Amino acid sequence: MSTLAIRNIGVIFTGDIEKPVVDGPVSILIEDGKIKAVEKGELSAEKAIDAKGMAVCPGFIDSHSHPVFGDFTPRQSQIGFIDSSLHGGVTSMISAGEVHLPGRPTDPKGTKALAVLAHKSFAKQRPAGVKVYGGALILEKGLVEADFKELSEDGVWLVGEIGLGSIKAANEAKEMVEWAKKYGMKVLMHVGGTSVPGSSTVTCDDVLVAKPTVACHLNGGPTSIPVSEAFRVIEKSDCAIEIVHCGNPLTALEIGKFLKDKGMLKRLIIGNDAPSGTGVIPLGMWRMVNFVSALCGIPAEVAVCFATGNTKRTFGLSHGIIQPGDDADLQIIDAPMGSAGKDAKAAIEIGDIPGIAMVLIDGAVKTQVSRNTPPPVRKTA
Repeated sequence: MSTLAIRNIGVIFTGDIEKPVVDGPVSILIEDGKIKAVEKGELSAEKAIDAKGMAVCPGFIDSHSHPVFGDFTPRQSQIGFIDSSLHGGVTSMISAGEVHLPGRPTDPKGTKALAVLAHKSFAKQRPAGVKVYGGALILEKGLVEADFKELSEDGVWLVGEIGLGSIKAANEAKEMVEWAKKYGMKVLMHVGGTSVPGSSTVTCDDVLVAKPTVACHLNGGPTSIPVSEAFRVIEKSDCAIEIVHCGNPLTALEIGKFLKDKGMLKRLIIGNDAPSGTGVIPLGMWRMVNFVSALCGIPAEVAVCFATGNTKRTFGLSHGIIQPGDDADLQIIDAPMGSAGKDAKAAIEIGDIPGIAMVLIDGAVKTQVSRNTPPPVRKTA
């Protein structure tokens, strides 16, 4: 049994939208990679990190990524994009489909094989330590219910965003969504205009018929549906509402304000939607958290929930909230040097990306001062 304490924390953004903040000084005790306790004052442990009064929040869960294998993206011919995301506070990524694989198979047997291979590959090897939930089945014509049962038995639990494969019509998708949910899978659905050659435009009505788990990039990926249609998805469905960095910023703003006004912020999750034609954006998750906080007038500690606890609950993960029993996937953050914000909360709320002083996954330090964010005012000890 190994123990680690993070002491002298100024404030914790818990990731839990029901109770999003714990004021310090407070400590987090980690035991064998899990959060054991969150208590006022100091906690004893074999090893300790002094947070020097900085803030701690959960590591970000990127709800929308397009990996292939390892830390390489053929979409942008780039190595190390997952490691760069780690330096942007991302400790886990959810695949919306390994659609960028060159020569991707589109027959039922091939699309199943790709999902199983990607799932098993990322389960066995974590690039840069990041938890990549790979193996999102891309729906193709010819799949039958037995295929979903077989995949579930092999551990596949994600369906890549509907619209990327040959299943495009809502009535065709609906039956497969029902099969997927029957076997415990989470289903993503592309919403908006065509994103890449071979994908399709998906409307509000398509979403309401198919009933996915997540309405992906409701602010466009990158082209959005009309804002009035986005509002209709929100009001007429119960799926999670995702906004992404690689989408339409004006629509994201309107969605954020609408959810806030309707008291529905518990449904909002944030993704990057990279690698994509927009590129690889290592700070995309923080940029979106800052965006909704600063422009929608949402407190920083609540905005953090959209990239952590809300996503945890949507996908049934073991991390995303700073509470006993969760994986110790954490960021230690502070106001960035030169910011008008006096601390992390104030910096986020004026739109400044905080300085990341340390990132931990399962209680192990994966990076200290980020190479991508501005340096934090303080440093850990």
